[in-house]
Amino acid sequence: MQSMPRLVVLATVLILLIPQTASTQDQGAETYKQVKLFGDVFERVRADYVEEVSDQELIEAAIRGMLASLDPHSSYLDPKSFQDMRVQTKGEFGGLGIEVTMENGLVKVVSPIDDTPAFRAGVQAGDLISHLDSEPVLGLTLAEAVEKMRGPVNTDLVLTIRRPNREPFDVTITRDIITVQSVRSRLEDDVAYLRVTAFNEQTSPGLEEAVTRLAERAGGSLKGYVLDLRNNPGGLLDQAIAVSDAFLDHGEIVSTRGRHPDDAQRYNAREGDLASGLPIVVLINGGSASASEIVAGALQDHGRAIIMGTRSFGKGSVQTIIPLSGSGAMRLTTSRYYTPSGRSIQATGIEPDIEVEQARLEPLDSAVSRREEDLRGALSNEGSEDGDSAEDGAASEEEPKDYQLSRAIDLLQGLSLFRERALN
Repeated sequence: MQSMPRLVVLATVLILLIPQTASTQDQGAETYKQVKLFGDVFERVRADYVEEVSDQELIEAAIRGMLASLDPHSSYLDPKSFQDMRVQTKGEFGGLGIEVTMENGLVKVVSPIDDTPAFRAGVQAGDLISHLDSEPVLGLTLAEAVEKMRGPVNTDLVLTIRRPNREPFDVTITRDIITVQSVRSRLEDDVAYLRVTAFNEQTSPGLEEAVTRLAERAGGSLKGYVLDLRNNPGGLLDQAIAVSDAFLDHGEIVSTRGRHPDDAQRYNAREGDLASGLPIVVLINGGSASASEIVAGALQDHGRAIIMGTRSFGKGSVQTIIPLSGSGAMRLTTSRYYTPSGRSIQATGIEPDIEVEQARLEPLDSAVSRREEDLRGALSNEGSEDGDSAEDGAASEEEPKDYQLSRAIDLLQGLSLFRERALN
């Protein structure tokens, strides 16, 4: 009676492993040996563990462990997590409003989402969350921690936060429906300011609408655009391509290369520049990751924009969501992406053309400035030999509230003045 579940497990593992490893008889024999080892462990746990554990729990735990061992971004999504992910990419989801990852057993805030409960409570990029409602995070998977952070609207959650140069402290946040308006915009005198907080299904149409509206309001007096990608953790690849395409007339935007040469893909810009050739400054920092880096890298390589701020996060890998029949999905790292010049930014990030630190009273502690290369198990940059992520501290009363944005606006106004004088 107990042999059937074991056979199911063995068959499942064989399906996963044999096509990739059984190219020779020796490899096939080794695969069967490892499959038997897995089956033996499964049976022993199932029979002798101090408490009864269902077969489903054991198998899902094995899958989670397999994927988590690959790199920080591969993971198993149970049916609920898979549904939550699909809702999130549409631009609306429930929770606190923070993008997170795991680091040394703690939840690390990649960036808070603008105008969300976490953002209003003062949670910062780089913060480490050690406890949720006084329960330690250590020992939880990222999915389990995220599940605990989500809950019914209008309920409270107490986060215990570790931040450099401070004692651990508690922040109480009230859960809410997080509706991500991924593009915000306004006129800063004669400069159009475009803030992209995430790349979801609303981003490209939101950007086009914002550019059109601001151009009409400016009445032909625009001197340029600031595209603010600071603390933007990324999102959908197709939206990053669409945003890049909006400002490029031609040429490659990004390429992706996987394990097999035939998997390589290149994405090119179509004719038409939404900004009508006006200069662009792109703001990035240590919280700018993934899709944000695709946009910044494409505009930088084509000389279409000046990149300003601090070095970006350095997530240069692409994850594919693969649905699993009746069992959620797996998020699997399937390729690296490359900028038009052929750069892989994996674990290196995008270096700004003009480095501008955000104004603060004290220098940012290096412990906060963690990036992709600092994550355990991060992929290496195969092309190499081997924001201000926290915006910590208040700005001086004598300095602009947003120093980096002020410098970007100054640069665009200076470029406009130089161009006018050159024409005269």
